[in-house]
Amino acid sequence: MTAASRARLLAGVGRFRDAEEAVRSGLIELPSDPELLALLAGLLRLQGRGPDALDAADAAVSAAPHLAGTHIERAECLLLSERPAEALAEAEEAVRLDPAHPPAHRVLARTLVSHRDFGRARDAARRALALDPESVPDLLTLAEIERHAGRRDAARDAVRQALARDPENADGRWMIALLDAERLRVGSAMRGLRGLAADHPAQLGGVAMTWPIRGLLSGMRRGLLVGLLLAGSLALSALAWPSALLLARAAAATVAAVMIFFSVRVLIPAGRLPWRCLGLLPPRTRRAVACGLVAASATVTLLLWYAVSTHSPAMVLCAGAVGVLLAAGRAERS
Repeated sequence: MTAASRARLLAGVGRFRDAEEAVRSGLIELPSDPELLALLAGLLRLQGRGPDALDAADAAVSAAPHLAGTHIERAECLLLSERPAEALAEAEEAVRLDPAHPPAHRVLARTLVSHRDFGRARDAARRALALDPESVPDLLTLAEIERHAGRRDAARDAVRQALARDPENADGRWMIALLDAERLRVGSAMRGLRGLAADHPAQLGGVAMTWPIRGLLSGMRRGLLVGLLLAGSLALSALAWPSALLLARAAAATVAAVMIFFSVRVLIPAGRLPWRCLGLLPPRTRRAVACGLVAASATVTLLLWYAVSTHSPAMVLCAGAVGVLLAAGRAERS
């Protein structure tokens, strides 16, 4: 068995570190082998080691610039490094070199999504499917395009076609859970993720189970910021037009009620599992989430206080709580 074959077998069961070692052993004998270099780049990319992956991909392209596969891998690494313009150039070069190779069209579709060119991305994915109609990765790529384009029904249809071909495909099951989550079908999404975590523990750990809490905070950051700006503007207008005070109170009460309803709508179907899994987050992220929860709760309470009492200090304190909430969100993402 070759080093490349052994590495692919190991990667197929999620043993990326062992696969990397197998590739590096092969590179000792064949240091300029483009297949091994591209495979190494892919393994490093899957481990989230972007700069190292791009270095390996650069070496693969230098060793075999005439092979579409090296450009495909470099395009993927450039996408991970958030360099979409360069990624698009590499993907287009891969298609030029081998227009009958479905993965070349697939990576082109993915790079076009990063440019929000959904029409051309859809065409590229369908070209890949025309070349290989049974391809599960190409169907899932089409589903991802449709999801980003806001066409969730079309995305779900593509995923279902993929799962009809490979019912246990982890990426397809993840996509279904993601689509359920985006439509606030929280219970269904959590059931899907539980099953996925049980079947593929190496690919989906408990951290993913915290998405109801983290997703709720993301939505509350946007909603409370907009609500604060609206209620605050009306409160300031009341200095000149006293009748605007009633509108400011109504706006504060409405925003608070919507946020409470949103929280109940997400957290009750999610159950206790997301809260149990918070302890699996990295310490910095866990602290940011905890801080965000406190700040969001304080903001809603202060909005209700203002709606009932119209005390101006409540609005000032509310602005401070929203500032903490936004800062916690930045810390969580960093």
